[in-house]
Amino acid sequence: MPRKGMRTIFFKAPSPTRITPPPSPLHHTFSDSLMEENIEVAEFIITKWDTDVASLFSDREEARQYLGSIKKLQKAMQYLVLHHSSSEKLARAQILMQSAMKRLEKEFYQILKSNRAYLDPESVSVSAHSSSRPSASRSSFSDFEEEDFENESRDENDSIPEVERVSLAAMADLRAIAEAMISAGYAKECIKIYKIIRKSIVDEALYHLGVERGLTFQQLQKMEWEVLEVKIKAWLSAVKMAVKTLFYGERILCDQVFSNSAPIRESCFTEISKEGALALFGFPENVAKYKKTPEKMFRVLDLYEAVSDLWPEIESIFSFESTSAVRSTAVNSLIKLGDAVRTMLTDFETAIQKDSSKTTVPEGGVHPLTRYVMNYISFLADYSGILSDIFADWPLTIPSALPESYFGSPDNEETISSPISVRLAWLVLVMLCKLDAKATMYKDVELSYLFLANNLQYVIGKVRHSNLNFLLGDDWVIKHEQKVKQYAANYERIGWSKVLASLPENLTAVISMDQVSDHFRRFNSAFEEAYMKQCSWVVPDARLRDYIRISLARRIAPIYKEFYEKYGVVQPKKGPWVESLVRYTPDDLGNYWSDLFYGSRSSGSVSSSSSRGGRSR
Repeated sequence: MPRKGMRTIFFKAPSPTRITPPPSPLHHTFSDSLMEENIEVAEFIITKWDTDVASLFSDREEARQYLGSIKKLQKAMQYLVLHHSSSEKLARAQILMQSAMKRLEKEFYQILKSNRAYLDPESVSVSAHSSSRPSASRSSFSDFEEEDFENESRDENDSIPEVERVSLAAMADLRAIAEAMISAGYAKECIKIYKIIRKSIVDEALYHLGVERGLTFQQLQKMEWEVLEVKIKAWLSAVKMAVKTLFYGERILCDQVFSNSAPIRESCFTEISKEGALALFGFPENVAKYKKTPEKMFRVLDLYEAVSDLWPEIESIFSFESTSAVRSTAVNSLIKLGDAVRTMLTDFETAIQKDSSKTTVPEGGVHPLTRYVMNYISFLADYSGILSDIFADWPLTIPSALPESYFGSPDNEETISSPISVRLAWLVLVMLCKLDAKATMYKDVELSYLFLANNLQYVIGKVRHSNLNFLLGDDWVIKHEQKVKQYAANYERIGWSKVLASLPENLTAVISMDQVSDHFRRFNSAFEEAYMKQCSWVVPDARLRDYIRISLARRIAPIYKEFYEKYGVVQPKKGPWVESLVRYTPDDLGNYWSDLFYGSRSSGSVSSSSSRGGRSR
């Protein structure tokens, strides 16, 4: 008796009101004879393999005959259902079909298990690129009936690598078995085996990739950031492999094995991959809800970038309606991560504006706020593409229009225009305004200007040597370099004004010796005072340091040299007073200036012996 649940295609209940007489030998047609022959051939082939422990598909000719007999048996059963539904031959054929399906179930299971290494997602992905070859696209249930299939395949597969060849053959066998079982009404048994084995493979692969299941937001929220950051790094390493290899290969395998049934393809792939994919793409969304501070920005951007870059593959691989939850989870992760980035950048701007530290850099060097903010912004510039997406519909709102002097003329075609460029430029401006306020804390006005020059020069250097240069543009750099020069000029004007004032305004005018002595005394005093005050100040940037020294030399040295040559070396011999007045030669000035702006490196003293041999260095 056929087992319970036998597919209705092979059964037709006899009518209770009609008794079908047994067929008369006189009505035995050619079709009847042909169908009987099909059953007899199928019985011979199927029963032959009932107890054989060898793999049927190890011999493709045997497999071809076996699948061919099943197809002919199925045709015979369909014929008997229509014309001889109560025939004992139908019951005999049904028993044979059950036996054949049990054998195919076993073969299907064995092929999936024994070829696991060749059906891993990476191998399947590679093999998929060969699907355009005739040999790779023909291995269906029907193809196994073609007598020339094996010879044709052998010739065409000679140039295919071993792993790829075995992978293609295994997929072809699985597809042929699946089509045979589905056609015979045994789809449920086939699908169950496939789902169990392949889901275990996907779950194991995700585990080895470090994808955690069941990690709730509450658990994540209790983690220290250092612990969570390790998990983020592991996720970033895993997600590309999971999408581009694991899920992609699994989708291809499903499409290959169940190529003749779209509903079955969808059902199998969904059950195999959905749970793992939801765990994978749910993680970034949970991270986006974690306590937000500016320091976490870059890991959040890494997560956003990873999901965003993989979105085309995610959308393609999980295109089924039943996997829409996976797509939605990925999209929600992007939305939440984007919200977190906007919040953190707003908090970062607020933190700059609220910085209330009263400490100053004693030597007028680069302020810690400048270093922190510019390092942060230069790192942000590396994510300009992602940030442009995140802030595309989030315009910058500020109390007033940005200063034209900061961005350039609105009519200038090279004016900063991209949303993220404007936003980063605004952050720089907020910081520079804060530095303006810090500069006023210095008692020496000239040191305030040196402080501003140093810090703006640091900003420019960060811009030049990062992606900020492309975002802010050359015009921005040029305008701010001019500001540095203005600050430097103000420093020189105020810091060395007494030195300049000590020299005669008109060197061509004749002056008395008393006036000469007075100019030398005033110069010595003013120079030593300026030097002693400024010898501990710093200019960290070598280019700016050289620029200020050269500028000082051009401003003071020519005037002093002319005065020195006219009065310092042609004095009448009137004793040691000349040496006490003329303490510095023009070359001495250059020696002293060359020691400026190194901070604590300078000695802080002026040698009175400089006129006799220059400063000891």
